[in-house]
Amino acid sequence: MKTRLSAYWWCQILGWSTYIAVDTFFYFTIRTKPSPNFFNVVITDSIIGFLITHIMRMLIIRLKLIKLSIQKQIISMIVTALVFSFIYAAITVWVDNALGWEAEQMKEYTFINKTIRVSFGFFLFLLIWNFIYFTYHYVERTRKEQMDTIRLESLVKELELKTIKSHINPHFIFNALNSIRALVDENPERARTAITELSNILRSSMKADSLETSPLERELNIVKDYLALEHIRFEDRLRIEYDIDEDTLDQQVPPMMLQTLVENAIKHGISKQIDGGIVKIISDFRQNHHELIVQNTGRLNSEINPEGFGIQSTYNRLKLLYGPKANFEIKNLNGNLVEAKVILPVQSL
Repeated sequence: MKTRLSAYWWCQILGWSTYIAVDTFFYFTIRTKPSPNFFNVVITDSIIGFLITHIMRMLIIRLKLIKLSIQKQIISMIVTALVFSFIYAAITVWVDNALGWEAEQMKEYTFINKTIRVSFGFFLFLLIWNFIYFTYHYVERTRKEQMDTIRLESLVKELELKTIKSHINPHFIFNALNSIRALVDENPERARTAITELSNILRSSMKADSLETSPLERELNIVKDYLALEHIRFEDRLRIEYDIDEDTLDQQVPPMMLQTLVENAIKHGISKQIDGGIVKIISDFRQNHHELIVQNTGRLNSEINPEGFGIQSTYNRLKLLYGPKANFEIKNLNGNLVEAKVILPVQSL
């Protein structure tokens, strides 16, 4: 089984190889006199530096320095670079002395003085190493936190959509069942049809949990079943009109949203009118948008709660699904008419 080197080890190998290459380049381009032990020294320094930086990394991980605040990380970078540059210098000076690779100009200094002088150069190098290492982990941690935030927001969005889509007004179900019960003896055939219509609505509501959008044609069929059941209850008090551009039938809309708007029109409009009224559904393309409109007899007044489920759920769903690309408004029109309008982005098919 092959073992792949991690990004850290590749960076270590490439980094210290570059260190050797750069030193070699400067040796051959700006040297004043030859150094017989140059390659021995530079390779040995690289090996020691490789080990020193790895030990420094182990200490950083063990002390969890990369999880500290930015200010403390900066202090940690400087302190660890300072401490390990002195250790690095002490080891290289000792090795050079032991193997006889020491430069002539350094022989006049004591071990401590030589270590301090050499550590200055190593400090800058290790500080750069630390900066790269800490910065990499800071960026990775920030990216991971952003990804976790996105996943959390996505989960919240999914849960919100499921909660909104799974809503069916229980009063409608009770009213539909009472209407069907009244038809069982009077009109058994209509009662069977009504049961099918109610079943279609309930089945569609259950499927809505797995869908973010649905073709308008499917949603219209649900609404037609819903209005057919409500017509049993209201009879001639409920009049229904459709003005649907057939080209909009394939447009995607939030599932059960149209049914919610029509349900609001019945509850807050038609049911409040002694003589009943009209519910008109309009779907058309206007100004590069898809407009879905539900008009009903009635007037908006203080009894209409803008924070109620139907209106608020429509706002929330459009915001979650389309952001600023969609809009919703409900208002009184001239005369005794209320209009709920949903503006959706046109989806190319």
